[in-house]
Amino acid sequence: MGAVTSTWTEPENTPLALLLLGQGTDPASERGVDCPGDLPAPSDPDLVARATAAKAALGDRVFVLGHHYQRDEVIQFADVTGDSFKLAREAAARPAAEFIVFCGVHFMAESADILTGPAQKVVLPDLAAGCSMADMAVLGQVEAAWDEFTDLGIAGDVVPVTYMNSSADIKGFVGRNGGVVCTSSNAKRALTWAFEQGQKVFFLPDQHLGRNTAVLDMGFSLDDCVLWDPHKPHGGLTPEQLRDAKMILWRGHCSVHGRFTIDSVREVRERVPGVTVLVHPECRHEVVRAADQVGSTEYIIKALDNAPAGSAWAIGTELNLVRRLALAHPDKQIMFLDRTVCYCSTMNRIDLPHLVWSLEELVAGRVPNQITVDEDTAKYARVALDQMLALP
Repeated sequence: MGAVTSTWTEPENTPLALLLLGQGTDPASERGVDCPGDLPAPSDPDLVARATAAKAALGDRVFVLGHHYQRDEVIQFADVTGDSFKLAREAAARPAAEFIVFCGVHFMAESADILTGPAQKVVLPDLAAGCSMADMAVLGQVEAAWDEFTDLGIAGDVVPVTYMNSSADIKGFVGRNGGVVCTSSNAKRALTWAFEQGQKVFFLPDQHLGRNTAVLDMGFSLDDCVLWDPHKPHGGLTPEQLRDAKMILWRGHCSVHGRFTIDSVREVRERVPGVTVLVHPECRHEVVRAADQVGSTEYIIKALDNAPAGSAWAIGTELNLVRRLALAHPDKQIMFLDRTVCYCSTMNRIDLPHLVWSLEELVAGRVPNQITVDEDTAKYARVALDQMLALP
């Protein structure tokens, strides 16, 4: 195929576009959206210079991490970019860095605090940068479900597995109960290990990653999977369904990847003949089945790096990353799987003003928005994380 000129087309805005871009406020949210102190105006023409100066003043004392889904204006100041677990490990590998500024979301900063040394301080530039999926599994609800498994007499057969995209509380619960953490790239290995320990898996908090891995990678049937809804009595399941199930999936999902539909796949195939559809495993089961390839964020990046010039790709993951990949590969036709805006709204909370504010606070000797995990939770969360690192 001949080389093509990249023609990136920005997806259509919707009435929710401003919210998805991290604008607007929600004073009733659990963590709030406002930073203490004086937040620079987004229109300040000196923001880039201020961030550069503050980072230079801190030198090796600060290490800035940038998740792939962050805005370009923030990513440009990251010392390392990657997915959540890679970034947490990178932070742990920099024991000399006094401050870890995590441009990501809350559960990622928690993982960094768990894996870094006691003298290191993890900063999240905006405390409203959470994760809707992680927030769908609340410790009290998960413990209540486990109590029901115990009353039913199946808890001894169940091994809990939690996706990296979960709170420290949930990772701690999994560690206390003999389970393991997984990522989207090692979910099959984690589930294989779990089924060597027990007969059933309790998968938190993303139902889609659990279902897709069990059915498409491990040969289970959809009938082997049941969905536990924490808002229904007994999870909405009968004792027989729980006894028969191999995979007990928590009713959680990613609000970004859950937007992609089978119609999105059909539409892009009609519009772009020969297109390769590549989606993240957090997408719905029917979307993953209809795609040509499925893989983690790192898999998507490598696939496009290695794709031949002139090839066409429709990518089902967060828009900031897809746009960045399209601009980085002008010899390939890379497009967003959906026609409308699909940002991770909480990731987009961390913008340049918040990053500048955080760095300048550190220069002034103040530590803003420090993320800490209590010792007991951190201990057991690390057990589950270490078990993941020990997977064959």
